[in-house]
Amino acid sequence: MTEAGDVVAALRARGATVAVAESLTGGLLTAALTAPAGASAAVRGGLVVYSTDLKAVLAGVPTPLLDAHGPVSPDVAAALAAGARDRLRATYGLSLTGVAGPDPLGDTPVGTVFAGVAGPGGGQVRRLALTGDRAVIRAASVRAALDLLAERLSDQR
Repeated sequence: MTEAGDVVAALRARGATVAVAESLTGGLLTAALTAPAGASAAVRGGLVVYSTDLKAVLAGVPTPLLDAHGPVSPDVAAALAAGARDRLRATYGLSLTGVAGPDPLGDTPVGTVFAGVAGPGGGQVRRLALTGDRAVIRAASVRAALDLLAERLSDQR
């Protein structure tokens, strides 16, 4: 499990920055990334795009993509990460979209989460199937996003 301080330190060591677009976590990922001392040198900011329309308006996710796949899909996670990176002018974009519960979203079960990263070398999306209540799913989503970014930073040494 990656700690936010480790991610911030790795970003700072590379002179890199990160921006976040998150939905189900409602700002928890950005809060985690900004908690360590020195975060201001690496964290550009975050977009909380809890409503589907804000995914398009603020993060630039194409409306036809949202119409075709809904707000919880790998393609939307990829577009959120790319949109955060582009709109907040960061080296990396990091995203989370999913269903924390208590109810499913249409046919998408509770615990379905997609974490995305966009940056040098392209993008990547990871599907998560989490269990637990809302708080557990949201916390696990943050940890998974931090792990995804840490892996990307480690691969690009």
